[in-house]
Amino acid sequence: MPKKTLHEDWIAVIIAFLTIGLVLFGLKPVLPKIAVWNDASFITAQFAGVEIWKQTGILFLWVLGSLLLAKSFTGKVEVTKLFLSLLFIIFVTLLAQFIASYKTLKDFGIEVVLFSLILGLLISNLVGVPAILKPAIQTELYIKIGLVLLGANVLFDDIIKAGGLGILQSVAVVFTVWYFSFWVCRKLKLDDEFRMMISSAVSICGVSAAIATAGAIEGDNKKLSHVISLVLIVAIPMMLFMPYIATWAHMPPAVAGAWLGGTIDTSGAVVAAGTMLGEEALKYATLVKFSQNVLLGLAAFFISLYWSYSRKEAGYEKPTLRTIWERFPKFVLGFIGASLLFSFLLPAESVAAAKGPLKELQTYWFAIAFTCIGLETKFTDIFKMENGRPAMAFIIAQAFNIIFTLVIAYLVFGRS
Repeated sequence: MPKKTLHEDWIAVIIAFLTIGLVLFGLKPVLPKIAVWNDASFITAQFAGVEIWKQTGILFLWVLGSLLLAKSFTGKVEVTKLFLSLLFIIFVTLLAQFIASYKTLKDFGIEVVLFSLILGLLISNLVGVPAILKPAIQTELYIKIGLVLLGANVLFDDIIKAGGLGILQSVAVVFTVWYFSFWVCRKLKLDDEFRMMISSAVSICGVSAAIATAGAIEGDNKKLSHVISLVLIVAIPMMLFMPYIATWAHMPPAVAGAWLGGTIDTSGAVVAAGTMLGEEALKYATLVKFSQNVLLGLAAFFISLYWSYSRKEAGYEKPTLRTIWERFPKFVLGFIGASLLFSFLLPAESVAAAKGPLKELQTYWFAIAFTCIGLETKFTDIFKMENGRPAMAFIIAQAFNIIFTLVIAYLVFGRS
């Protein structure tokens, strides 16, 4: 009988809470900090010193230890390949931080995650990533660890306030956008599997929703892979341009964050875009995104219900309440748990001492995740399948989502 492995969500929660525990007990890793620079002599002086490489080594060992722990839960550990792959990813991420520290770019407030993504995309699409450098590309795991750590910096009062409003926005958006997406897919003559997966990905929460829907309807893995590629590729320009549109339009932070959280289809891209707009917008973006994630289990249950009863002759298993629990994103519980811990259970001195190091670790998890997103994204994938009709349906549905969610965000959060 094959060994049962732990779900990635739970692995992320375990690693994040071990991190929190270590920091609370005084182990606060000193991670690489590249000072703002504007001339070549300063670069030489900075990288000639031992300190920057010592800090990089600490970052590498911290992430490697986390990865080895994660892999031990799955029973698949290839230390040499993992070592080489992670070394490459850390190098690219450090290079991204170096670029982001250039004075002119720093003055524009551009975050390191953007350059992590761009470098990864350039390598993936111009050179390619050899198989030996792929084992440490664990995007979803890195994002989920970072999101649980983010909970330590979001007070529970904020969750109650913004989370309640976020659920209100999410219900309106998910129902309307899902129906519109399904209608567009039908107009473009896509089959039922594509319709269900694209509609869920656009309206609920991107990759996780597509995977949950594919599981609920026992969908074709090739179609699922294509929808995931669409989610990742379309999220990139949204992540890059929507923060600047929000700034140009002078949106309140709550509205801007709710707009980003309700439209961008990957949690990591939501975090990166929210980070560009500041802490307040990031808080609302994350909470609205989590509000949509919470609906995932319920959505998967109803999709399973519809699919099984509309295809009785195929003999699909009838869904149960267990379906909701199995599809529910467990890292959301980790985020809430971290917020509860730092809001109510820890003394103020411990909270003040731990928040800084945890924020620094969280930033690096996101930066590494975005390096990985770039490294695993191929722009050439988008128009290959079915003459680009799934891509066209996805883009049309997403355009509607952007406009409709902005209206709802103003109605719900405009007076927050």
